[in-house]
Amino acid sequence: MSAPAIRVTLPDGSERRLPAGSTGADLAKAIGPGLAKAALAVRVDGQVWDLSRPLPDRMKVALLTDKDAQALDVLRHSCAHVLATAVRQLFPHARIGFGPPIEDGFYYDFEVERPFGPEDLEAIEKKMAEVVKADYPFVREEVSRAEAKQRFKDDPLKLERIEDLGPDEVISVYTDGPFVDLCRGPHVPSTGRIKHFKLLHAAGAYWRGDERRQMLQRIYGTAWFSKEELEAYLRRLEEAKKRDHRLLGKQLDLFSIQEDVGPGLVFWHPKGAMLQFQLRRFIEDTVLERGYQLVYTPHVTREQLFLRSGHLPLYAENQFPAMGAGEGEAEDVRYRVKPMNCPMHILIYASQQRSYRDLPIRLAEVANVYRNERSGTLHGMLRVRGLTMDDAHIFLREDQIEDEIFQLLDLVDLVMARTFGLAYRLDLATRPVKKLGSDATWDTAERALERALERRGITYRVDQGGGAFYGPKIDVKFNDAIGREWQGATIQLDYELPDRFQLEYTGADNRPHRPVMIHRAIYGTLERFCGFLIEHFAGAFPLWLSPEQVRVLPISDDQLAAARGVASQLVAAGVRAHLDERSETLNYKIRDAEMQKVPYMAVVGQREAEAGTVAVRGRGAGKKQVVLPVGEFVAKLGEEIRTRSLTPLV
Repeated sequence: MSAPAIRVTLPDGSERRLPAGSTGADLAKAIGPGLAKAALAVRVDGQVWDLSRPLPDRMKVALLTDKDAQALDVLRHSCAHVLATAVRQLFPHARIGFGPPIEDGFYYDFEVERPFGPEDLEAIEKKMAEVVKADYPFVREEVSRAEAKQRFKDDPLKLERIEDLGPDEVISVYTDGPFVDLCRGPHVPSTGRIKHFKLLHAAGAYWRGDERRQMLQRIYGTAWFSKEELEAYLRRLEEAKKRDHRLLGKQLDLFSIQEDVGPGLVFWHPKGAMLQFQLRRFIEDTVLERGYQLVYTPHVTREQLFLRSGHLPLYAENQFPAMGAGEGEAEDVRYRVKPMNCPMHILIYASQQRSYRDLPIRLAEVANVYRNERSGTLHGMLRVRGLTMDDAHIFLREDQIEDEIFQLLDLVDLVMARTFGLAYRLDLATRPVKKLGSDATWDTAERALERALERRGITYRVDQGGGAFYGPKIDVKFNDAIGREWQGATIQLDYELPDRFQLEYTGADNRPHRPVMIHRAIYGTLERFCGFLIEHFAGAFPLWLSPEQVRVLPISDDQLAAARGVASQLVAAGVRAHLDERSETLNYKIRDAEMQKVPYMAVVGQREAEAGTVAVRGRGAGKKQVVLPVGEFVAKLGEEIRTRSLTPLV
């Protein structure tokens, strides 16, 4: 009688027979010694497991090495445990919070008596190196709820987490050397597999992100498979610090966030307001050319509107509290500041009878909305409470979906690639766990987006479960000048809200039909997009966006009248020019213009005043300059602005 065996299917479609109880590590050994050494984890039917777990029968499996993106998350999660191991050795009474992998690294939260300082991080990193050298295996155990509570009886943070686990949820713990943690995993085989890591900084973080709970200390770190990758990342971090939009925003006087008003609420200073104005004008002009109609809607509404739309039950924690009724209204009437525009645009659509000939109807609004983000998540202009969205909602027939998605993807390409020169990719985000509507409706909506993407010939990734609660979406992700990825435009297909609001149009058959709805934003929010632009361009915006485009610099007071004439010609031509009349040296004025990232300096000396010319210096060009007649200079600037060129034409 033969011994029991299992069969697994490898990525190439081939099958392997293994003795029952074989693990991912056993599979790697069976394939070859090279893979046995390189394997870090195993993917079983789409889920990543430790190599030490027994493999189930008749499953698709793939061994993960340092060539697989998912393996990097496993490495970083394991490095977070190495960090916690080191902290517990140096601070035995530290209570342990969460330690997940995140983009480019990991963090771990600790409840300790005092904040961690730079000297603590240095000591912790040294102790981490000892943990790595010890090469402790990561050992996984499944335990009962009672056993888990007993093991973590002295750590209230872990006990609270245990209480949150569902009655049927598997509870697992991991041990590496002296450290035991409540954790789902997975992990690399042992601490010795973690070679290249660096602790970055520590910061305060509320337990579970709730500002009503205790403040913990969060240590951030990064880990990579090679020394070269780690060093390259640390160089990018240094460059990112120089580009930080909060520092440049203050240096260039673009925006501020005032304590008297509250966190996450942006004051746009004149230069920042000009930046926002140019972006608004560009997107509004662009969509008007594409058949959109501009609308403006109230900032507050009776909360019944958001109950009907489904936003309030599913989005309550991100909405500001309700306000009382106005004078003369019933006591039970309450108002909310709007966190999104879609119900408002729906009401505009529903305000009159619509025909199939009217569709698609495209309603666009650059609108202010308000979301009650937790204070600990706020970050300059990148995460705020007052948002300015370039929002639009398109009401259309089902047979118009593919063509409309095509046009939207072309709009995305115009803005992201052809205007800002950004490389981008697309994600198709599918139904989340918390959703409105039936699976059949979601099937229809997801397939409609798939068909549009496939017909256009665009490659995309699937973001399983990443859709909005009312429909699937296409997310645009783009990279900045130093390689970081950002969230950009979003295109969401919605069958649910038209149904909830009983929207109709009269079809060719003279019968009522339900329209479909597309939600779309190209910039996302102007706050976040401006923050991105500041960091991407390091404050040195292309000419068409620059709040100040030309600074006119007379060498002395003798050329002041001629310089005023140059400034007047520039302003008359629509150029944002500033005349520097200060009694400072020319070198001082040039240095100040460079610090303020002004694209062009027009120097007026005696020869230029007499000849009707200017000596033009480009931003960052050093002492290089070109002498041009004023009229020619104005014409070249006009062409650079008109074409929204990313490279100087002068």
